[in-house]
Amino acid sequence: MDLDVVFLGTAASAPTAHRSTPALLVRRGGERLLFDCGEGTQRQLQRSAVGLVDLEEIFLTHFHADHFLGLPGMLKTFALRGRDELPLTVYGPRGIDDLFKALRPFLGRLPYELSLVELDDGERLERGDYVIETVTVEHGVSAIGYALVEHERPGRFDVAAADALGVPPGRERGILQAGEPLTLSDGSVITPDEVLGPARPGRKLVLTGDTAPSPHVVQAAHGADLLVHEATFASEERERARETMHATAADAAEVAKLAQVKALALTHVGPRYFGPDLADEARAIFPDTVVPRDFDVVEIPFAERGGPRLVKAGARPLSSVPDGADGATGGGG
Repeated sequence: MDLDVVFLGTAASAPTAHRSTPALLVRRGGERLLFDCGEGTQRQLQRSAVGLVDLEEIFLTHFHADHFLGLPGMLKTFALRGRDELPLTVYGPRGIDDLFKALRPFLGRLPYELSLVELDDGERLERGDYVIETVTVEHGVSAIGYALVEHERPGRFDVAAADALGVPPGRERGILQAGEPLTLSDGSVITPDEVLGPARPGRKLVLTGDTAPSPHVVQAAHGADLLVHEATFASEERERARETMHATAADAAEVAKLAQVKALALTHVGPRYFGPDLADEARAIFPDTVVPRDFDVVEIPFAERGGPRLVKAGARPLSSVPDGADGATGGGG
């Protein structure tokens, strides 16, 4: 089951020539989950290798304009291209109903079902083999982050043990791998623990949205494979970050270090900064830091296959990437 994060918009507050406003697409197997929808998000998707897919779920972290202004246009585009049966659910913190009441004159009547779900801190959305949990953040307004947490996976299948117990190849072994006991033709019962190794951990991805450095985020992100944390400022503007309840690159790195995450990706980059300066500041505290650009991808493999990996321009069509483009060096600097 593949899991990655497509960075569609990595700017703070307003777009720049090289960065669009906040939007992250999480791809897990065939699922596509959009987190925040800044101005121009639908065009970012159209420009990307992903395309403007018929999203079924959108998660908003808060209601500052740079995080939701892309919604009205996207929802209207879905309607204009004939979407009428596939429902769409938008999740967000308290106040999402009021937001959509204000947007209603711009949206008009949509031909598909649109549901709004208001989430509180500490809520869990069960998704079968994973959950989405809300994360308490500190931004001075109604705001939440999100954690995607996979359940443990069965241990590795011991072929030699199965052979010794007389389990035939095929469907029967699949039953045991799924965690169910198996009754053989001679009446003997084989339990999963006889042929499976220790349970293996799932993956954990934490997306903070906008926040000042917070012990709640440290707790929620503990042991995460990837923490995506805002870094609106460098340390030279630490006081400004405190006033606006944002974080510096060093703040985010301290959170990652305390949370003992495997990798940190910085986003929500202020307009006066470039990737390398924020990356250098953060890596002095937490070396496994990247600063993705728009259309970069961070892949999150299972632990036994290695750690998270930045793929530069991983979501940009190859035909649109000229030689020497992007200019990023040093792992997303």
